[in-house]
Amino acid sequence: MFYSTKRVLVTGGAGFIGSAVIRYIIEHTQDHVINIDKLTYAANLNSLAMASSSERYIFEQVDICNRQALDRVFQQYHPDAVIHLAAESHVDSSITSPIAFIESNIIGTFTLLEASRNYWNNLSDENKDKFRFIHVSTDEVYGDLGSTKSFFTEVTPYSPSSPYSASKASSDHLVKAWYRTYGLPTIITHSTNNYGPYQHTEKLIPSVIFKALAGKPISIYGNGLQIRDWIYVEDNVKAIYSVLKKGKIGETYNIGANSEYTNLDTVQIICSMMDELIPKHPNGIKRYQDLIQFISDRPGHDYRYAIDSSKIQKQLNWKPQEKFESGLRKTIEWYLNNTGVIG
Repeated sequence: MFYSTKRVLVTGGAGFIGSAVIRYIIEHTQDHVINIDKLTYAANLNSLAMASSSERYIFEQVDICNRQALDRVFQQYHPDAVIHLAAESHVDSSITSPIAFIESNIIGTFTLLEASRNYWNNLSDENKDKFRFIHVSTDEVYGDLGSTKSFFTEVTPYSPSSPYSASKASSDHLVKAWYRTYGLPTIITHSTNNYGPYQHTEKLIPSVIFKALAGKPISIYGNGLQIRDWIYVEDNVKAIYSVLKKGKIGETYNIGANSEYTNLDTVQIICSMMDELIPKHPNGIKRYQDLIQFISDRPGHDYRYAIDSSKIQKQLNWKPQEKFESGLRKTIEWYLNNTGVIG
């Protein structure tokens, strides 16, 4: 079944993945988008310059913890679907200051679910059947695969390690409960590590790029052998939209690219590509890898994440298109050409 939408409410649409979702919808569909975003430090309205010129795009500065504001948005714009991306997501920050993660990821999701439920309950039967609530989550809720050769599946037990992943796990459980108890038509996605244009510079890949450009030390936690599965953000966005259009209510879909690299390998690949793209090195170094330094490991640092995405590939006919090294080169080149629009 291909589900038809007209108006999509996106939370956190000025963030990295949220803005990519909005750009995709505006550029490749006829759907209208209502973007609500609190505009925290990680938001970047420059990432929505293309969308903001469209008649099918509306922006509202709204905190998802503000129930009154959410009710107004639902009543004013009558969305057919919600794609919920608003979240605090930086693991390091969750360790030093977890309260923001509890407020945004748990209380915010609860408030949004209740506003959505109230709105959905008052729809006609026809519009109730059309409504969808897509909750975008992370593979980090599953915890640590360790040195095993296994993969996260949709039935892997939750075992979060950080305040960030614990808060996302909590929000997942709320979404599942609102489906089971109230019948709210929810679907959950879990994606692995995203990368691409407009990602905030606190994240690993853009952080390495900018530290290399500035000739500053590139710090790697522990021995750098932690393994991550990387997915290009546009591939994740296409998967999320496929879930919106064709996903089954009450289901969970894991989204991965089968691109496993250690953190050290990822940093070294970036440095090697930058050696080629910007051969004039800062501070007298001969290669960007000379900037790498190892620091004490992060508390509760998971060793390996890897996703089995066979369910979404088989059921929704989605598969990732971008290979890691080609996507990484695109990403590096984008940052080199767009330093003025980074959040």
